[in-house]
Amino acid sequence: MTAFIQNITFECRDPLSLGRFWAEVTGYSIDPEANETRTRLTKNDPRGVRHLLFLRVDEPRADTRIHLDFAAPHPEAEVRRLKQLGATLEDGETPDGRPIWRGNDEKRWIVLRDPEGNEFCLG
Repeated sequence: MTAFIQNITFECRDPLSLGRFWAEVTGYSIDPEANETRTRLTKNDPRGVRHLLFLRVDEPRADTRIHLDFAAPHPEAEVRRLKQLGATLEDGETPDGRPIWRGNDEKRWIVLRDPEGNEFCLG
């Protein structure tokens, strides 16, 4: 038997607030026992990660090399929605208000940050 991913865990200052943000981003459900120290999101989808876990830590966030990548059929429309939820664009916008993309013709993505500064990408 092989190992499997049980949770992707975020160490954060406000698990309930950050959990609500990611529930809106992903469509995951907030566990009814969610609170200020531990919030878990669940999605019963055999094709992907089933849980996102948010744990309270009081020390400042340290940079990490792990982040989430998302795909959306209409990325720029999704960026507008994510900004309304509290995400920010890492690279800003062009003068005409479009998000700045990274990458090349083969693979392009937009880098964002959640309300606590965790990086994630949308392509």
